[in-house]
Amino acid sequence: MGTELKLEIGTLYSFLLVLARVSGVFIFVPLPGIKAGPDVIRAALAGSITLAMMPLWPVIPSAGLSFGTLVGWLLAEAGLGIGVGIVVAFLGEIFQTGAQIISLQAGYSFASTIDPTSGADSSVLLALAQTVAGLLFFTMGLDHQVLLAFAQSLSAHPPGQVVLSTSMLNLVIQAGSAMFSTGLRLVLPLLALLLIVDISLALLARLNSQLQLITLAFPIKMLVSLGLLAWLLLVFPQIFSQAAAPLMRLVRQLLLS
Repeated sequence: MGTELKLEIGTLYSFLLVLARVSGVFIFVPLPGIKAGPDVIRAALAGSITLAMMPLWPVIPSAGLSFGTLVGWLLAEAGLGIGVGIVVAFLGEIFQTGAQIISLQAGYSFASTIDPTSGADSSVLLALAQTVAGLLFFTMGLDHQVLLAFAQSLSAHPPGQVVLSTSMLNLVIQAGSAMFSTGLRLVLPLLALLLIVDISLALLARLNSQLQLITLAFPIKMLVSLGLLAWLLLVFPQIFSQAAAPLMRLVRQLLLS
């Protein structure tokens, strides 16, 4: 006797809705190298996570469900996932914002390398900050917290019952302001030190016009920046953890409240 495999249409609807919620977050989550890889890898990753949450899938009645209602549910689920992905991406943008602020002043904007995330040309400090942020994201187990929040959200807010509001959008926008302020505070000591170096070189050139300090300005600033960045690397995990705490609370608020 042959075995017949039956797939109910309601189960397919549940899969699509959960997949839309999970896939939205992968657009912005700072996974190193994921955007440079094949699209099928990202699709397989989202599909695997969706299948792993199969015991928590909601029961979607197939009878009486119109196409317009299904499309509306899919858009709401994708919007929720994208919103969570943007909040998580703010963690990586904190370091990139700081690196972008000091790249020009430190002289590293003249050297470019390949961005491991997008594959485009980027400054050395920006690529380094992006890689460090991605590694810290996994080292501190934030990926587990995001996946756990998604799994719990399937019970708190089953797919098909999500209602997006302007208050959610305002919370995401307010979280973005912390990205700029934290990134500036992160590199503020380095900016102050570079300012002192510029003033010192200007005073030396003023006292002795025979000194050709313009040729030494960039090497000195690059060495000073590199030394202070090496010291700041010790506090990067602590700053990343402090910045991640309110953002993870926001993720749980978006998914569970």
